[in-house]
Amino acid sequence: MNHLSWYKKARPKQKTPKGEWNVWLILAGRGWGKTRTGAQDIAFYGLTKPNSRIAIVTPTFGDARDTCIEGVSGLLSCLDPDTIENWNRSIGELILKNGTIYRSFSAEQPDRLRGPQFHRAWCDELGSWKNPDTWDQLMFGLRLGDKPQVIITTTPKPTSLIKELVNNKDSLVTRGSTFENKDNLAESAVKKLQEKYEGTRLGRQELFAEILEDVEGALWNRDMISKALLKSTDTIPNFVRTVVAIDPAVTQNKLSNETGIVVCAKGTDDKFYIIDDVSGKYSPDAWAKIAVENYYKYEADRIIAEVNNGGDLVEKVIRTIDGNISYGSVRATKGKYLRAEPISALYEQQRVKHYKPFQFLEDQMANYNPTTFKGSPDRLDALVWGLTELSARTGKAYWRIT
Repeated sequence: MNHLSWYKKARPKQKTPKGEWNVWLILAGRGWGKTRTGAQDIAFYGLTKPNSRIAIVTPTFGDARDTCIEGVSGLLSCLDPDTIENWNRSIGELILKNGTIYRSFSAEQPDRLRGPQFHRAWCDELGSWKNPDTWDQLMFGLRLGDKPQVIITTTPKPTSLIKELVNNKDSLVTRGSTFENKDNLAESAVKKLQEKYEGTRLGRQELFAEILEDVEGALWNRDMISKALLKSTDTIPNFVRTVVAIDPAVTQNKLSNETGIVVCAKGTDDKFYIIDDVSGKYSPDAWAKIAVENYYKYEADRIIAEVNNGGDLVEKVIRTIDGNISYGSVRATKGKYLRAEPISALYEQQRVKHYKPFQFLEDQMANYNPTTFKGSPDRLDALVWGLTELSARTGKAYWRIT
């Protein structure tokens, strides 16, 4: 069989565009076909240009292996098995019989891109890359052939790099919404996405691929959140105190809010660390179990929970799961915005760090304006309670003026 003919059977409608461009930036919603398009692009390039060197760069190494190469829409699904010489999943290297080599890289480790050279690169979910240095290191190595090019497939988060690329004269920008590909998505999934996100700011970003600017009046902006992300070169200190903070939902039905569950710690460097966000829609028994599991997983000192709605029931549910944990309750006596202001100040002073991107938590942070926000910012509430507990002096959150 002609290997290129085999490849073309499943080629997506969105073909690699011709013309003068250095960066093909695809900003599209969930399920649009970004992964398939990226995989098809580098598959075609590698098949038609023997001995090529192609980089695949993703937020984590696992993303490259599990999604971009081995995934349902990944590179292996676009290649005739007879064209493959070797696939080494442990190091993320795929070699074709024509000499083309694909190498996987994690955006968490920019230094791994020092040295290698490439004809082409595929960058997936650029908006979720933790370290902006990764892009610079990749560009230094993209220098083989007559016209090295990069294809980017990402949900359009309003990072400075994405906004810069959108306005770059050497970029070709393609946009698409989730619903353009609804014929290839499960009907129930499309319906669920519409019910939950259509008409919301998060839906405009995740489904309709809009680059959203900062919300006027919000206490956090995307730049503050971006600076909070830990880099691979940052040193993580020992923790002097860790808490699991809960903003509980006390009902369980279709219209119930999420339960916010955020794990926070204070380091010996006097900075604060957001370790995990395990929030979601749970029954009371389920969120209590998850909170207790994370209490032990992260060797926390205490579980704290807001009790404005659940009262003594909140502690009772947690104690039913484990009666030995250290527990404390907090009660809101002033509005969310006022409670969040001193925590926002900690971010302004760059005294809070996030272990990894927490998309839904960060969206609530960036979008929360009490006069315009729809729904309940449960994840944000849990974060505020956690950091307030860790930064407390005489019962009040504090921050240093520097």
